[in-house]
Amino acid sequence: MGTLNLAMAMEAVPVSLPKGFQQLYEQYSNVVLKAALRVTGNMADAEDVLQTVFMRVFNQPEGVQAGTAPEAYLRRAASNAAIDILRRRATAREVDLEARQFPGKESTAYQKERVRQALAKLPREEAELFVLRNLDGFSYDELAEMFGVERGTVASRLHRIRETLRGLIGE
Repeated sequence: MGTLNLAMAMEAVPVSLPKGFQQLYEQYSNVVLKAALRVTGNMADAEDVLQTVFMRVFNQPEGVQAGTAPEAYLRRAASNAAIDILRRRATAREVDLEARQFPGKESTAYQKERVRQALAKLPREEAELFVLRNLDGFSYDELAEMFGVERGTVASRLHRIRETLRGLIGE
C-alpha cells in the first residue's frame, strides 16, 4: 500500500488542546506574528516562528509560565525563535533575493537586512534585548524586570550592543 493510500486509510485521532490554548492563540497569534515579522523581515519565516512558539506552549504542561504576562512572554519567545532563524540563515549563508536587488546602500530594505545579518552574529541574550527594546518597544524598566537586572544595566548593555552592531554593519 502506498504512503498516500496508507495516510488516507488512517483514522483521524482527536487532539485535545490544553485548557485555554485556543483562547491564548486567538488573542496573541497576531502579536507573535508581527514580532517575528519585524525581526525576520520575511512572512514565511514569521509564520514558522508563530508555529514554533505555539508548539512550545502546547508542549509545556503548564502553558505560559505562571506569574508572567502572556503577551510579554510570547513576544520574548517570538523574538528568540526569530533570532534563531536569523542565525540559521547566516550560518547557511542564505541571501534573500530581495537583498541583492537594492540599488544602493541608502535603501531602507537594504539597511534592515544588514541589521538582521548583524543581529544574527550577536550572542542570543544581546540580540533578544536589542529586539525587545528597539522592535517591540519594551521600556528599560520592563526589560530590567524580564532579565532580572537593574535598569542601569539594561541601559549600558543596550549602549554596548548598539556600538557592536554599528561595528558589524560598518557605519
